[in-house]
Amino acid sequence: MDLPNCRREPAEPSLVLFSFRALIVLGILVSYIPQHLRIITRRSSEGLSPYFVLLGTTSSTFSLFNVITDPGSQDNIACCTEISRFACTAGLLGIAQIAVQWGCFSIIMILFLIFFPQPGPEPHPSDAPARPTYKTALLVVFTCIVHFVALLILSSVFLLWYKAYLGPWSTTLGICAAILAAVQYLPQLYTTWKLQHVMSLSIPMMCIQTPGSFVFAASLAGEYGLKGWSVWGVYVLTGFLQGGLLAMGIYFELRDRKARQLEGSEQENQDTSPSERTALLGDSNGHANHGTNT
Repeated sequence: MDLPNCRREPAEPSLVLFSFRALIVLGILVSYIPQHLRIITRRSSEGLSPYFVLLGTTSSTFSLFNVITDPGSQDNIACCTEISRFACTAGLLGIAQIAVQWGCFSIIMILFLIFFPQPGPEPHPSDAPARPTYKTALLVVFTCIVHFVALLILSSVFLLWYKAYLGPWSTTLGICAAILAAVQYLPQLYTTWKLQHVMSLSIPMMCIQTPGSFVFAASLAGEYGLKGWSVWGVYVLTGFLQGGLLAMGIYFELRDRKARQLEGSEQENQDTSPSERTALLGDSNGHANHGTNT
């Protein structure tokens, strides 16, 4: 059967390109592990803004359905019946990349609820934002679930009965993802700045993801081209915003480490240096001993 929408590319993509895209999928998965572990080990999601979690999850959901309904993705899916499994898998790695990213951020949302923010070991500044209530956490999760179900239903309607409008629908989803991504990090930047500490936010995750966002975007741009800007443009934007959050977090960590070192040095000096009373007692004993010897 002739599939007019199939891409006229080589039936077998290069192993190098396939490996590169597969490594990105693995890299996305690995990059989120430090954040998951930090929340679990601290047994608290304190420091994570509920609005950051809400915007991040809904933005990822928009991106997921954006790439699924993208005409290029639909071509790749349709062509799987005509090409080899290797070529089919290579063509679907773009969807897999965003699906893994969506799944990993959704886990953060779940952990945010399970390990609802409780006071951690760090002091909570008096002028910091008020801790979110459990009701807020439930509302965030509920909103994300409703949002996912709504997009699932609407996208299914377009896929089944209004395929001619898939392109505009996909672009709309991409624009929504970009808008949410543009403001996603603003609540977290504000929260981290007011707390003056990263709390449960993982710096290793951001160290991996900040440059990884641009690599991820480049991979998707190579797959979907300029016409698919709504698919990969969002990751360029988030890369810059996350870079700003990373710089802030590193600054706070270095500042706190320096403060701890200074505090430790002062404590050590206090422990090792003789007090005024010790010096006087030592001097008195010295005179006494001198008098006895003479």
